[in-house]
Amino acid sequence: MRTSPFWHNRLHQGLLGWYLLLWIALAISPVNRHDWLLENLLTFLTVALLIATYRRFPFSDLSYILITIFMSLHAIGAHYTYEQVPLGFWLKDALELNRNHFDRIVHFAFGLLLAYPIRELFVRTAHVRGSWTYIIPVVILLALSGFFEIIEAWVAQIVSPELGDAYLGTQGDIWDAQKDMTAAFSGAVISMGAAAIWSGRRRGRAAAREGQRRRILPPL
Repeated sequence: MRTSPFWHNRLHQGLLGWYLLLWIALAISPVNRHDWLLENLLTFLTVALLIATYRRFPFSDLSYILITIFMSLHAIGAHYTYEQVPLGFWLKDALELNRNHFDRIVHFAFGLLLAYPIRELFVRTAHVRGSWTYIIPVVILLALSGFFEIIEAWVAQIVSPELGDAYLGTQGDIWDAQKDMTAAFSGAVISMGAAAIWSGRRRGRAAAREGQRRRILPPL
């Protein structure tokens, strides 16, 4: 896949500019500076990886849009700590929920928004074909969700034990990790289901056009 250089790609410039402005604004006076730093450890790694691989493996415009949306949601959660995001409190009051569910929203978005870029990665590098292009991203997202839950637990214990509850955002729910993984899994399934339907319709339209072309062309 070929893409124009970054300095000639207005969309990519806009996405990076938006994220940097949002990140800088939310880095000012976060609710809990230590928790904010812990939440951003993987963010620093992700952004560095995307920049380092941009020339050798540029994602599609859609993938970069989806990644930017997810990173923006995470930046908001890191600023407030996930259990204190205002949107979550509004939903809690409006829907009469028992907790702030913004963390669930972001875990769902993790699967929903990142399954497509992962599919693109496997299709273009490993040349995966057929139904596996939809199954593998779901499995990868579920594995990553579980892996991050393990990493978060160890980071909280080793780096800053006193921030354990704020960093993990369990809000007293002993099944928090499992529910977060379920949210990510559900988002990935919906994303790949939608991608499969869209791809099937596109192939159907292409087949219809090809059939019409053959009917129009005179026999040789």
